Amino acid sequence: MAASILVVDDEASIRRTLREILEYEDYAVDEAENGEQALAALRSSSYDLVILDVKMPEPDGMDVLEVMAAEMPEVPALMISGHGTIETAVEATKLGAFDFIEKPPDLNRLLVTVRNALDRGELETENRRMRQTLSEQQEGDLTPIVGESEAIQEIKDTIERVAPTEARVLIMGENGTGKELVAKWIHHRSERREGPLVEVNCAAIPSELIESELFGHEKGSFTGATQQRIGKFELADGGTLFLDEIGDMSLSAQAKVLRALQENKIERVGGDRSIPVDVRVVAATNKDLMAEIEEGNFREDLYHRIGVILVDVPPLRERREDVPVITNYFADRLARRNGLAPKTFTDEALQRLKRYEWRGNVRELNNVIERLLILSRGDTVEADDVDRYIRPAGDSDGPGLALIHEYDDFTDARDQFEKIFIQQKLDAHDWNVSQTAKTIGIQRSHLYNKLNKYGIERDE
Repeated sequence: MAASILVVDDEASIRRTLREILEYEDYAVDEAENGEQALAALRSSSYDLVILDVKMPEPDGMDVLEVMAAEMPEVPALMISGHGTIETAVEATKLGAFDFIEKPPDLNRLLVTVRNALDRGELETENRRMRQTLSEQQEGDLTPIVGESEAIQEIKDTIERVAPTEARVLIMGENGTGKELVAKWIHHRSERREGPLVEVNCAAIPSELIESELFGHEKGSFTGATQQRIGKFELADGGTLFLDEIGDMSLSAQAKVLRALQENKIERVGGDRSIPVDVRVVAATNKDLMAEIEEGNFREDLYHRIGVILVDVPPLRERREDVPVITNYFADRLARRNGLAPKTFTDEALQRLKRYEWRGNVRELNNVIERLLILSRGDTVEADDVDRYIRPAGDSDGPGLALIHEYDDFTDARDQFEKIFIQQKLDAHDWNVSQTAKTIGIQRSHLYNKLNKYGIERDE
């Protein structure tokens, strides 16, 4: 995508010349003839660079630069002036200007400076994203469990009571509900918080390698074991070992985990030495372990070892009242991560989001919010944006299912369904009223009455 540049100058000839030069280099160019227009454009659109004249009717270029430094410091500004002085250049640099060029600008120097400014702007944007990501990684244990529902409050209360103890915890819930976050909070609130939190996704590791991953191996213990390896149990010594998706662990590995929990010792694969380990195990699963036990896929004695405390994380569709607060939290965080202007969600948009089934749970909602922030236009996300850009897995049954959650009154729900049904059938028949009436089995006059009743009109 071509870099976007805003050219701000009160002289039309300068703006025209700069536009021709920059567009010849395949840049996308917008113009503003004064500081007021420039600030309006900067606040409504995203630019990669601003070329800004110093001397203009108030607010002049220095005033605009000062606002940019406060509100959008990531956007580089290239100052130009026909009356440049060292003092002005120094002041502009202090306010964050990338460079200062005198009019009329030398073509080669201008283009080199533009490229350098764009490169720095891109680098600063990437650095900002990296800082945001690193900050979230470093403070990952402190990422809040967002929600105000009774189920979430109960989980928070359980964490506060259980975390300071040494009790093993089994976290249950569908994919994407936030089981890993619960495990992080348990570790963070525990007496082991200064120790490591080591995570193992049992479903992502082949069964023939899981034992080596957990317990380590000695050099030469099997083909490919060219050196000794320390396993996750040893790495988690003094801290917490999080066994995610433990229901996918092989029976052989389950037996060894059970032994490690009973004896607080492990043996590396291919070794004969017992190694003491001080580890608290927190496990998670999206499977029904009792059903897995019945089918012979999971050891009942291990279940009782890891399931001293059970935490059930409900799916998002069972705590719809949390969707607005989660949405607002994600919107703020994702806007900062992606270098986007903050956006708010209208009440109607939030109601749309609450109606979906969210089979991917909080993880799916996170992805949807990011999509809406990027694709929606303007400062707010509207209900139309939700309808346009979201196709959640849970919405496969169409809008009729959503009416269950939107309406309490039967008549209102029936009328709304009838309206949606008629609209979809008319669209399917390219608004041929006679054909539509025949297809759905009513008289044409009756269909016209429905159109008047519900105010249905064809979109042009």
